[in-house]
Amino acid sequence: MPNRWIPFLFSPPKTPSPKPAPSAFEVVVAGRPIPVALRRNVRAKRYTLRLDPRRDGAVVTVPKRGTVSEAKAFVGRHLDWLAERIGDGTPASSLVPGGLVPVRGVPHLIHPTGAVRGVVEARVENGRPVLLVPGDRAHLARRILDHLKAEARADLTRAVARHAATLDVTPTAIRLKDTASRWGSASSRGTLSFSWRLVMAPPFVLDYLAAHEVAHLREMNHSDAFWRICVALAPRTDEAKAWLKANGRALHRVG
Repeated sequence: MPNRWIPFLFSPPKTPSPKPAPSAFEVVVAGRPIPVALRRNVRAKRYTLRLDPRRDGAVVTVPKRGTVSEAKAFVGRHLDWLAERIGDGTPASSLVPGGLVPVRGVPHLIHPTGAVRGVVEARVENGRPVLLVPGDRAHLARRILDHLKAEARADLTRAVARHAATLDVTPTAIRLKDTASRWGSASSRGTLSFSWRLVMAPPFVLDYLAAHEVAHLREMNHSDAFWRICVALAPRTDEAKAWLKANGRALHRVG
C-alpha cells in the first residue's frame, strides 16, 4: 500500500516571490541628494534623462529591455549635466517681500501693505505692476497662493464656459489641481481638471488649455479631428504649446 505521506515529505521548497523593482533612487549632486524617478517606456530605444517639472529632481527613461543598474550607470555619467541645471535648489521666484510673482504672464512685485485686513490686489504703481498683500507677513506666501488659485478658477471658468458654448457641450465640473505631470485633463464623465498655475502664464496659454480640455468633450483622443477642434477654438494653440514647453517649469517653481 503506498505511503500517503511521501509527497508531503519530499515536496519542493517554495520559491520566494521576487522583490518589486525600485521606482526611484538617489544620486548626490553638488553635495546634496537628488531623487531620480525611473520611468519605463516600451517604445523607448535608449536611456534618456530630464529634469522633473519642479526642477528638484530628475527622471530617467528606461527602454523595454533596460535594467535599473544600467539606468543608475547612465545617470552617473551625466551628473555634471544635472549639476548645471539643478543648481543649488533655490527657487527661481520666492514669495517674499520684494520678490516677483507672475500674474497672467506679467511679473508683479510683491509688496506687503501692512494693513491688518483686506484682499490681495494687483495694480500698477509708478508704471510697475505690483501685488499688494495685506495681513501678517508670516502668512504672505499663503495669501498670495490663495489669491492666484481664486484668480485661476475665475479665468478658467470663463474660458471653459465660452468654449463649451461654442461646441454646445456641458462640462460636469471644473477642478483645480497642482500636478507636475500635466496642465489639464478631461474625464469621460465630463470633469475638467486644470493646474491652477496656468493663471501665471499669459492669458492665451490658459485659454488654449481650456479649449484643449473642452475639445475632449467631443473627441476623447488626440486625433486629427481633435486638433482641428482645438485650433478652431484657440488659434494660438501652437504658440501656447511652445510657451509651456519653454517656460512651464518656471511656473512649478513658484511657491
